[in-house]
Amino acid sequence: MKIIAIIQARMGSTRLPGKILKKVNGKPLLQYQIERLRDCEELDEVIIATTELSKDNLVADFCKENNIICFRGSEQDVLSRYFLAAKQYKADVVVRITSDCPLIDPEIVDKVIKYYKDNNFDYVSNVLERTFPRGLDTEVFSFTSLEKVYIEAKTADEREHVTLYYYNKENEFTKGNVKNDRDLHNYRLTVDTEEDFTLIEKILSTLFVGNPKFRLMDIITLMEKNPSWYGINAHIEQKKVLGE
Repeated sequence: MKIIAIIQARMGSTRLPGKILKKVNGKPLLQYQIERLRDCEELDEVIIATTELSKDNLVADFCKENNIICFRGSEQDVLSRYFLAAKQYKADVVVRITSDCPLIDPEIVDKVIKYYKDNNFDYVSNVLERTFPRGLDTEVFSFTSLEKVYIEAKTADEREHVTLYYYNKENEFTKGNVKNDRDLHNYRLTVDTEEDFTLIEKILSTLFVGNPKFRLMDIITLMEKNPSWYGINAHIEQKKVLGE
């Protein structure tokens, strides 16, 4: 069983353009994310899936410089980008991660993958019922089900937001959810706005030097010691549809 993480990544974010290559301590956020995913025990490969637009040449160049597989496809039809990347690299199982998650926790990713492997679901995630912070989102699904979605999804939203079809067709797929021991869904550790970046910069600048392999609870402990940090981006509203 070949398990591949595919990270959708582009420079054209609507709220914070170029966010994935914004630097903290001289290192792009996307590099932090890749390094953390490379600590996963359950992943065979990590692929960046970017667009064919010229502005995303920067993403392709980053991948080349850092020995990361890069697949380029449609900007709007992200579903086709995922499917074609998974097909080309012969994935049996796809792990969907978005590029706005530089603090992704490899132990949590492994936990979701293991839950998928130990059960018989088409789709498993830790977002069906949110108990993890935003920014730790992990979705796992079979290539077989992805192919079905690729063929059958028709609306623009379903083509842009890779897993929306799994939600819209409630009875067509079996789904499982991984819950955290402690409900932390009110924490926001994703990067979508300047305020988000400010918080992530504080976290990385504080934790990374002494503990580059820090995990979720290290972040929570740090934020509990600095309660004012929670308010930096607590007011940010998440986009209403799953996706980049």
